[in-house]
Amino acid sequence: MVERDHGTLDEVFHALADGTRRAMLHTLAKQPASIGELAAPFDMSLAAASKHVKVLERARLVKRTVLGRTHLCELEAGPLREGMAWMRHYERFWTRRLDALESLLHADKPDRATRRPRRSRR
Repeated sequence: MVERDHGTLDEVFHALADGTRRAMLHTLAKQPASIGELAAPFDMSLAAASKHVKVLERARLVKRTVLGRTHLCELEAGPLREGMAWMRHYERFWTRRLDALESLLHADKPDRATRRPRRSRR
């Protein structure tokens, strides 16, 4: 497996560990949004939403632009690629394990073409 910057990867997984932040990223995947727009679906204060955004910024998943009093957030999906690459390594591991299990299951199952038909007991 390719060695990754574990600090960045840790920050990405930490940011994704919270459902509110995942929902915010989902919103930002559609279009940039203000802190207020990100806070609205969660009945939370702007300060609480801003704390979530800061976690996303530390993970480099969000870029914030200040336009006067409005803080506009935009998705930066690049760090998600590193997380996906890390998970793909384990996906290959589990795929190999499941393929081996499937082979074992098929080896134990008699082939229908070679089975003799059952006789009725009359």
